[in-house]
Amino acid sequence: MSAKVMLEISHFSKSYGGGSKAADDVSLTVYSGDIFGFIGHNGAGKSTTIRAVVGVLDFTEGEIFIDGHSVKNEPIACKRVTAYIPDNPDLYENLTGIQYLNFVADVFGIGAAEREENIKKYADLFEITDALGDLISSYSHGMKQKVAIISALIHDPKLLVLDEPFVGLDPKAAFTLKEIMHEMCGRGAAIFFSTHVLDVAEKLCNKIAIIKHGRIIETGTMEELTEGHSLEEAFLEADK
Repeated sequence: MSAKVMLEISHFSKSYGGGSKAADDVSLTVYSGDIFGFIGHNGAGKSTTIRAVVGVLDFTEGEIFIDGHSVKNEPIACKRVTAYIPDNPDLYENLTGIQYLNFVADVFGIGAAEREENIKKYADLFEITDALGDLISSYSHGMKQKVAIISALIHDPKLLVLDEPFVGLDPKAAFTLKEIMHEMCGRGAAIFFSTHVLDVAEKLCNKIAIIKHGRIIETGTMEELTEGHSLEEAFLEADK
């Protein structure tokens, strides 16, 4: 069975004040089964592109499709099949962990049995089951990140979008997240994530795009980009 296009970014551009483009004619395609790494320096345009993909940032130039639906014209259809984990999760701190997860499950219309199963599965994996009754305001940054991850996985998304997902996670939680990413892609989901941790991207991703000053300067499979070298060497060569 041929892979399905889960994310298509076509000639996307975004300008802020002053006229300079944070994203300049960005085009790339992510298929089901892909773990697609989006790498570049801070300020290269990664977060701008990701925020447009998930509908947080408006744009007028170009088009973005998720599972065949237009982010501009069919935002609800896109959000139904997408999950987004920002680099700094902004949760409702006056709720407990379990209240927040149930709130997200309500938003996506997840039934009682499925939500209970998913919450238990992921809370056990991330070892925060015992803390779910505590207020989110009492959580460490790493704990908040874990709750954000669980909330993103609760509706079994077809496309998982992450912005620097391993920042703030302890090594065991980072390993758990990588295992979950592989499991999701094995079921036909797709993952698109930004990172500047190149050794993580090299071990995890099958495809890579390198962005510099808002423009894609290299894209392809990991083998095509590295050609026997490390991803760090390939990145530094492309970045010259």
